Amino acid sequence: MTIAIAGLVAFLVLVPTRRLQRTGWTRQALTTYFVVIWLLGAAVALAPLPARIVVPILVLAYIAPFLTIRAGLRRLLGRSAPPPPAEPIRPTVKNVTPPEDRDR
Repeated sequence: MTIAIAGLVAFLVLVPTRRLQRTGWTRQALTTYFVVIWLLGAAVALAPLPARIVVPILVLAYIAPFLTIRAGLRRLLGRSAPPPPAEPIRPTVKNVTPPEDRDR
C-alpha cells in the first residue's frame, strides 16, 4: 500500500513538473522541485500529523506553475493578450528549370 501511495503522489507531482519543464526550467531545478514536493506529499499521505502545516504549502506549490505573472497582471489591468506574431512573408518560388526541346 505504501508503494502505491508513493507512486500516486509521484504521478500527481509530474503534472506541474512537466509544466515547469515547458517554461524552460533547468534539469536541476526540476529535479529539486519534484523531490521536495514528492517528499512533502508522501509525508502527508503516509503520516497525516504534519498535514495541517504542509497541505497549504503543497497546494501553493502545485498551483504556482500554472499561474504566470504576466497573465495575472494582464487580467488585473484589464488588458487583452498580445496578438500572435505574424508569419514571415516568403518570397515566391521562381521556375528556373530550362525548357525541354519539345517546349521550344
